[in-house]
Amino acid sequence: MDDIPYARFLGVAAVEGDPTLLTLPFADIVLGRPGFLHGGAIGGFLEVAALVALRHALGIESDARVKPINLTVDFMRGGRDKPTFGRGIVTRLGTRVANVNATAWQDDPARPIAAARMNYLIVRA
Repeated sequence: MDDIPYARFLGVAAVEGDPTLLTLPFADIVLGRPGFLHGGAIGGFLEVAALVALRHALGIESDARVKPINLTVDFMRGGRDKPTFGRGIVTRLGTRVANVNATAWQDDPARPIAAARMNYLIVRA
C-alpha cells in the first residue's frame, strides 16, 4: 500500500494480521464539517480499500496493472471523529474486468458509514 500516494497522505494502514482490513485515523486532513470526516476522504478511503482487495486477489507476483473504469459511492451516515475501518471484497475477477465492493464503518461493520462499487480494467503484461 506504500505505492498508493493518497493512502499515505490519508494515513491509511492495514490492520496487523489482515492485509485487506484497513484503518483510517481521524486527523485534521480528513476533517469536513467540525467533528466529521470529509466525504472526499471517505470516498478515497473506499477506493484504496477496493484497490488493496483487488491487488490481494490478483496475487503479489502478478504483473497486471489495474485501471479504474468507474466508482459509485453511497454515503449512509456521517463519519465521526474516530478511527474508520474499511474492507474491499472482489465480487468478480475476470481476465479483463474486475468488480469490487468496499465498505467503511466505525463502530460496527453491520452499520456502515459508506459503501462503494468499483469496476476495474485489468491490463496484463
